[in-house]
Amino acid sequence: VQLQASGGGLVQAGGSLRLSCAASGRPIRTYAVAWFRQAPGNEREFVAAIRRTGHTAYADSVKGRFTISRDNALNTVYLQMNSLKPEDTAVYYCAADEGIILSSLRRSSAYDYYGQGTQVTVSS
Repeated sequence: VQLQASGGGLVQAGGSLRLSCAASGRPIRTYAVAWFRQAPGNEREFVAAIRRTGHTAYADSVKGRFTISRDNALNTVYLQMNSLKPEDTAVYYCAADEGIILSSLRRSSAYDYYGQGTQVTVSS
């Protein structure tokens, strides 16, 4: 599967953005898909994931502000980001894996496929 991330940009604190992760080559519903982010000098960190079953998981830092969803018809996973904070500034990556187990859902190395990143910058 090939993944194409888009939707990043510059936004003021308190604003919103919606990231898209469009899949090609295979139906995205057959994969668990996650969003990770990486700020300069930091390690890549888990943001949110959606399993094949539709089960979702979020990092504590984004819970209540971000929502991950999937549109099977468009073969796309979205990350709706509301109430953005300057500390959300990072490059955001989407990732997919067919056989990931629940205990590995938040581990970036567990995913086989990655899209290119999209930059999100939140100004204060």
